[in-house]
Amino acid sequence: MNQFEQIIAGKMNLKRAQVEAVLALFAEGATIPFIARYRKDKTGALDEVQIQQIQDEMKTLTEYAERKEFIIKTITEQGKMTVDLQGRIDRAITITDLEDIYLPYKPKRKTKAQTARENGLEPLSELILSQVPTDLESVAIEFLNDKVLTVDDALQGARDIIAEQVNEDATVRAKLRKCFEDTATFQSKVLPEKEAEAIKYKDYFDFSEPIHKIPSHRILATLRGFLEGHLRMNIAPLEEEAIDLIENIYIKESLNSSVEQVKKAIKDSYKRLLHPSLETEFRTTLKAKADEEAINVFAENLKQLLLSAPLGSKRVLAIDPGYRTGCKVVCLDEQGALLKTSLIYIHEGNKQLEAGYIIKDLVAKYNIETFAIGDGTAGRETEQFIKSLQLNIPIFLVNEDGASIYSASEVAREEFPNEDITVRGSVSIGRRLMDPLAELVKLDPKSIGVGQYQHDVNQSRLKEKLDQTVVSCVNQVGVNLNTASKNLLSYVSGIGNTIAENIINHRNEIGKFTSRDQLMKVPRLGGKAFEQCAGFLRIKEGTNPLDASSVHPEAYPIVKKIAADLNVDVKELVGNETLLKTVEPKKYVTEQIGVLTIQDVLKELKKPGLDPRSSLEQFEFAAIYKIDDAQVGMIVPGVVTNITRFGAFVDIGVKQDGLVHVSEISHTFITDPNEILKLNDKVMVKITEVDIPRKRIALSIKQTQEAPAKKGGSRQYNNDRTKPQQPVESNNINDALSMLKKKFGK
Repeated sequence: MNQFEQIIAGKMNLKRAQVEAVLALFAEGATIPFIARYRKDKTGALDEVQIQQIQDEMKTLTEYAERKEFIIKTITEQGKMTVDLQGRIDRAITITDLEDIYLPYKPKRKTKAQTARENGLEPLSELILSQVPTDLESVAIEFLNDKVLTVDDALQGARDIIAEQVNEDATVRAKLRKCFEDTATFQSKVLPEKEAEAIKYKDYFDFSEPIHKIPSHRILATLRGFLEGHLRMNIAPLEEEAIDLIENIYIKESLNSSVEQVKKAIKDSYKRLLHPSLETEFRTTLKAKADEEAINVFAENLKQLLLSAPLGSKRVLAIDPGYRTGCKVVCLDEQGALLKTSLIYIHEGNKQLEAGYIIKDLVAKYNIETFAIGDGTAGRETEQFIKSLQLNIPIFLVNEDGASIYSASEVAREEFPNEDITVRGSVSIGRRLMDPLAELVKLDPKSIGVGQYQHDVNQSRLKEKLDQTVVSCVNQVGVNLNTASKNLLSYVSGIGNTIAENIINHRNEIGKFTSRDQLMKVPRLGGKAFEQCAGFLRIKEGTNPLDASSVHPEAYPIVKKIAADLNVDVKELVGNETLLKTVEPKKYVTEQIGVLTIQDVLKELKKPGLDPRSSLEQFEFAAIYKIDDAQVGMIVPGVVTNITRFGAFVDIGVKQDGLVHVSEISHTFITDPNEILKLNDKVMVKITEVDIPRKRIALSIKQTQEAPAKKGGSRQYNNDRTKPQQPVESNNINDALSMLKKKFGK
C-alpha cells in the first residue's frame, strides 16, 4: 500500500500525504463528492477529477499486484522459478510486461511446438538455433521415427519449436510492440460484393491511417463495420521491417543451412503467432482507448445537459406534439405535480379553433406561466400555433430525447399508475423545463442521446462513468429534501436506492422534513450515511436556516460561534455579506476543521443555497421548419445538441441536426470542439451543404465570424449567440451580416 501511494503521488505530481488522505477516506466509506466538498483540509483541496484519478490509479495498481502474485505462484508451483526470472518479474512495470514474461509458462492448448518436442525434435531445434555450419539433412535423418517420417518433417518440427520460442521471447515482443506503436497502420477494406450493403461505411472501403494518429471515432466506426461483416481489418507495420527486427535479434552467423532454417522459423513465427497476437493486443488497446475517449465525450455532454439552466418553480403547460394522434397536453403546478390532462388537434384546420379555446381555458384556470413543447415531430408547428394565440406567455421548445423511454419505464408507472404513456411523456417534457437534472436522473443516461458511438463502447465502463457523472452533478447542485424523487435522492452521497426509498416513506409519514437532524430517524440511515449526505440535502423554510445551505452540520458550531462573536443570531448572519467580510477564518480553525473548510463556510453563508446552474434564456429558431426549407448560404440561429471529437451537432429547427465540423468552428486551430462550444450554446451558423436524400446538413460557425487580424489584435465576432435571427441568403457573408445588423441592431 505504501509503495502504491508513492507511485500515485509521483505520477499525479501530488504530495504523498494527499494520496494517503484520499485513500484513508475511501477506506472509511467516504464518497468522492463528500471528500471534494468537505475534506479539503485533509486532501489539500483536491477536486473530484483528481480524487477519481487516485481511485482509478489505485485500482490499476491493485490489479497489477494481484496478477504479479498469481504469476509468481504459478511459476513457482511449476518448479521453474529462478533468481533471474524473479528479478525480471520484479522489474516489470506494467501488466503487459508481466504477461510477456509469463507467456512461456502459461498453460496452453497443445501446440505444434509441443508435438515436435514430444517427437524428440528439441535437440535438433537447438542445433539449428546455434547456427553452426553443418549438413542438416544428414543430422535430421537421425531424428526420424514412427512419428517423424521424413527429413522435411524433422526440419519442420524443429522450426515449429524455434517459432514458438521466438514468439515467447519477451525481448522480441517488447521491440515488436514498439515497432507497432511507431509504424503500424490501421487498415480496412470492404469485403467483396458488400459495397451496396455497406454504403454507410464508404469512407472505410480502402482506408489506412497510422495507429498513433487515428482518432477514436474512426476506430469505432471501422470496428462496427468489421463486426457487422462489411469490412476486413488489419493492424500491422511493414512485414519486412518487423521480420528484419526479429532477425537482428536471432541471426548471429552468416548465411548457411541452419541460418536459412532460423529465418524460415522467424517468418513463420511472425505471420502465424506474433502478428495475430500483437494485432489482437493493439486492436484491444485501440478499442479501449477509443472507448475511453468516447465515454469521456459522452460524460462531458451528459454533465453539461444535467447542469442545463432550469426554469425553476413555475406553473407549466406542457405539450407532447403529434399530427394524426393529436397533441397531449398537461398542466403542472410549481412543484411539477400533475393538475390536468387534455388532448387537442391543431394540425387539422377544422379543429384548431376548438384547440385554441381549450388552451386559453387551461391557461386561465391553472394560472399557467410558461409553455413547454417537445421538440420532436410537429414541435415547431405546435410552437407556431401557440404563438398565434397571442397569450403573451414564454414558450420553450424542450429536448424530448428519452421521454418515450421514461413514459414506459417502471419509474413512470410508479409515479403515474393511472395515466397512459402519452400523459407521462408530456409530464416529463414539462418537468425537464422546470428542472432538467431532477427529471433526467430518472432515465438511463444512454437513452438521452448525447453520446458518440455509445452502443459500441464497453458498456460496464460506460455505465460506471455515467453514474459517476450523475452523482457529481446531483451533489454539485444539491437536493431539496422535501421535493426530491427517489431517483434523485439515490444519487446523493451516501444514500443509494434503499435509503432513498426509506427517506420518501418517512417523508410521507411526517409530512415534510423541518430539520436535517430528522434524517437520523430514517431506517438504515446511520451516522456514516448522515455524515456523507447531510451537506448535500437542503431544507427550505426549516427550523435552522443553515439546513437550506451547503454548510455541513459538523460546521454548525463554528457558525454559531461566529454569530456569537458578532453579537447576532445565525439567521441575521446568513446572507449578511458585510458582516461576513469581517470574519477572519484562521480564528475559528479547530483540530477537526481547517481554514479551507471555514473559507467555504463563509462563502456559502454569503449566498446560501446558490444554484450553480446558469439562468434560462428564451430562444427562437428562424422561419424554417423542414430540411427542404434549408438553403445553402442561409445564416440561421441554432442550439448545440451534441458534441463529439469531430464536431458539434446543431439544431436549426428543421427536425434534422446539422454538423459543424471541428474545422468550421473557429478561425483558430482546435482539436476538441469543447474548447469553444458547450451543450445548449446558442450559435449563429451558415448552411454550407444540404443533402436531402441522406438527411445531412453541413454548417459553419466560422463563416459567420470575421477572421482574426493577422498580426496583433483580438478576434472579432459578428455572432450574437443569443439573439434569434431570420435566415439570410447571400453570397457575401459581410453583406449578410450587415443586413442582420441593420434589421436587428448591433
